[in-house]
Amino acid sequence: MRPQCSLDVLETAFALKLFPGEFARTPYGFGLLASFLDGGLLEMLLKLHFAEHAFALELFLEGAERLLNVVIADADLHVVFTTFLSLSCTICAGLARIAKGGGLVYTGQGMEAAMDSENSMERAKASVLQAATMHVAFDGWSEASFQAAIIDSGVSPALARALFPRGGVDLAVAYHQAGDAAMRAALAERDLSTLRFRERVALAIRLRLDGADKELVRRGSALFALPHQAIEGAGLIWATSDAIWTALGDTSRDLSWYSKRASLSAVYGATVLFWLGDTSDRDEATWAFLDRRIENVMQFEKLKTGAQKAPGFQALMKGPLKILERISAPKGAADLPGKMKG
Repeated sequence: MRPQCSLDVLETAFALKLFPGEFARTPYGFGLLASFLDGGLLEMLLKLHFAEHAFALELFLEGAERLLNVVIADADLHVVFTTFLSLSCTICAGLARIAKGGGLVYTGQGMEAAMDSENSMERAKASVLQAATMHVAFDGWSEASFQAAIIDSGVSPALARALFPRGGVDLAVAYHQAGDAAMRAALAERDLSTLRFRERVALAIRLRLDGADKELVRRGSALFALPHQAIEGAGLIWATSDAIWTALGDTSRDLSWYSKRASLSAVYGATVLFWLGDTSDRDEATWAFLDRRIENVMQFEKLKTGAQKAPGFQALMKGPLKILERISAPKGAADLPGKMKG
């Protein structure tokens, strides 16, 4: 059955996605996968009874090429509208009107509603994270802190679980990422023109740690030191290093993209550990430690520059090491893996 896509229902035209994908998964991991039925746009009311009264609906804005996860939660939810806001429906209605000699008018309210939903999700995420910081000092980045944060924030448990599927671990990740964002914002407000590059790096690390709570970072360090969380912890440090280099205007796309972030990750990680045990006034001992570590990196860079001028090095670069020229920085999100040029 295909409803007509007319201008009267343009603002509320939905394509319903009906095929739930993996029912065997945990309720908070439930994903509602969908596709067009018989290539058409369908609209109907779907009554379902699930073990949990909350699940995630995937709202795909086809024209905008983006995915929004909309969480619907209610204490006694048994009726679900699965909705698909598609700009193709807008185009369809517009073409139909043009074919009839009319004009095309699009108010964009459907897009605005989707953006409001996305913003409300971000507000809920920030609310849960802020509430969790009051408990982490006592319970760590744990399930206990996560549950307490749900109660304190007033966010629906189903929505909170959708935002933080792994509970305390995802809270710790979100806290670290929020610190990176705050560092970028603080660095953008500074005038760096009079600073040497090493001073800019030191300032970025200092701003990153100044905005963090030492006890929350200590708890996070303990969490990501666990064997099964070590890779995630390393990825977060790498992301911080990448955020610093990017904020400082690094444009390298070759092997140096990796070497810069690897060396800064080592400096940042060592500085964080020193900072956690620092009891000096205003962490002055930490900043002195940081300066020494940056000096070590500068010495290594001088050694590398000297090695590159050696006759044998050029022969290696034209021979066995020529493959290094094929390594390039990853596109999109800066993550640990790289990419070989084709």
